[in-house]
Amino acid sequence: MLKRLRSGSKKNATYATFREVGRVIRTVQLLRYLSDPALRRRVTAATNKTEAFNGFSQWIGFGNRGVIADNDPVEQEKAMKFNALLTNAVIFHNALDIAEIVRQLLEEGWEIEPEDLAHISPYLTEHIDRFGEYSTHELSIQPDAYDPKLDVDFTQLRDQNLGAADFGQAA
Repeated sequence: MLKRLRSGSKKNATYATFREVGRVIRTVQLLRYLSDPALRRRVTAATNKTEAFNGFSQWIGFGNRGVIADNDPVEQEKAMKFNALLTNAVIFHNALDIAEIVRQLLEEGWEIEPEDLAHISPYLTEHIDRFGEYSTHELSIQPDAYDPKLDVDFTQLRDQNLGAADFGQAA
């Protein structure tokens, strides 16, 4: 069955039917996108988040200008997974730092609005010294337990259903 549906089988009636159904679905989706501003905002927000993550990941994987020189697929996959692991670890660390700063500001009496936090991105690079000296004597120190709770009411943002157009490219 799969051989009959491969791209070279354009004379096959089943292939032609699936191709036309695909074209119809693509056209309907395109028309929905063009006529629905809320859908465009959601797509733009998702695209901005993905592009920001990819740019941050590329910044993290600065060695050899991001070029994977090995032609071995296993080594290529390993390099990509290590980069993704390091990227996610730095994002998590940034999120912990942001949460700690928000907690400190709340303790000092500052009022933190959810809209303000919506502008903050975990893709921060200014505080990272990629070529610095790092000590390993702190590796054995047990960190404090992770506390995901922030005393900020985010239901306002959910209720408003704000999109990327409302917050620029901070997503």
